[in-house]
Amino acid sequence: MHPESESQPQTTDAAPSSSGRFSGWRLLVEGLTGQRGWSRAWAKAAPRPRYRVVIVGGGGHGLASAYYLASRYGITDVAVLEQGPIGLGNVGRNTTIIRSNYFRADNIRFYDYSLKLWEGLEQELNFNAMVSQRGTLNLFHTEAQRDLFTRRANLMRLLGVDAQSVSRESVKALVPLVDLDNGRYPVLGGFLQRRGGTVRHDAVAWGYARAAARAGVDIVEHCEVTGIRREGSRVIGVETTRGPIAADTICLAVAGHSSRLAAMAGLRLPIESHVLQAFVTESIKPVLDVVMTYGAGHFYVSQSNKGGLVYGGGIDGYNTYGQRGTLPMAEEVAAAAVTLMPGLARLKVLRQWGGVMDMSMDGSPIISKTAVQGLILNGGWCYGGFKAIPAGGMTTAHLIARGEPHPLAAHFNLERFAAGRTIDERGAGPFPFAH
Repeated sequence: MHPESESQPQTTDAAPSSSGRFSGWRLLVEGLTGQRGWSRAWAKAAPRPRYRVVIVGGGGHGLASAYYLASRYGITDVAVLEQGPIGLGNVGRNTTIIRSNYFRADNIRFYDYSLKLWEGLEQELNFNAMVSQRGTLNLFHTEAQRDLFTRRANLMRLLGVDAQSVSRESVKALVPLVDLDNGRYPVLGGFLQRRGGTVRHDAVAWGYARAAARAGVDIVEHCEVTGIRREGSRVIGVETTRGPIAADTICLAVAGHSSRLAAMAGLRLPIESHVLQAFVTESIKPVLDVVMTYGAGHFYVSQSNKGGLVYGGGIDGYNTYGQRGTLPMAEEVAAAAVTLMPGLARLKVLRQWGGVMDMSMDGSPIISKTAVQGLILNGGWCYGGFKAIPAGGMTTAHLIARGEPHPLAAHFNLERFAAGRTIDERGAGPFPFAH
């Protein structure tokens, strides 16, 4: 199927939604009748003994894969297994940014396809995911960075993707709080992708779960996978805390736990697990209309609809499955924030969290078959997992249904590491910490 044809919204009547269709008229009626007509967004399914496809991981990529399997390929004999409630994993533990301003041509195409899917997602899912295309502004601070960013923007434009050069004066007009002549790294300019922005992260999980359940997929919560059963070189099912489940195909979409789950099938992955922190300040009046990144340090910030500044930085740098993070990284990210926008120094940080993420050896994801027959991997997303949810789900569904890689994700195959065809987006070498 041609990539552009897949991006068109399609609907299915395979199974009725438990919560019904949302509309302005229904909101009015429910408001006038005491809100008594609402029910669960998706059924709390009990696992059946066997499925055609079992997707391990009820985050963004797992739910999106299940939805597109059902809506695009007609495969509804699918179970999504999540060890806890939907929305409490990495899909709800990030800074909500979407964009496609990458450097390599194949990555630009993939992430822009995802951005196009984001643009029609709310209408397709009939769910308010609060997609806000407020623009993403990347700042540069040296002449060498100017050359690099200009090259990146020009390549994006050659591929038909929006990118706009921004002068120092325009940066100040867009974000008055920026200190252009700060003592560490003066701002020389930037480039803006106006179609970038933010999306409400937990709403993405809820919307895909609701739509997948409506299409006939079983969403099984509180069902932890404790083992993967094999028969020779092929997977035949999973062991869970709610009993064994047989399957023809198993897809792992478990974010920072990809290595641990793959090891259950006897597979070793070129992935490390790290924690990535995020922070939210107290609410203030609107001061930031775009998503902004600091080119002299790993810092990115946007303002939520509630007024808090949502920001983050780099990984803590050590291998862990913890979700707390360390104070030195919190200090480093805060220092970058205050350097760039000194006016933030008096704000209180209300909350902090960490997400466990896969860091692949080349900083790019993996959507691929594996050496174990019937085992599909969607992982290794590093910093790019949230923005890629629609495209990641679509291309994973294509791989499961067709048995071959989607053209836009063929370069994300697992074999590239053994063959030396790594995708070094940043040009930093084969070290996870460098990405």
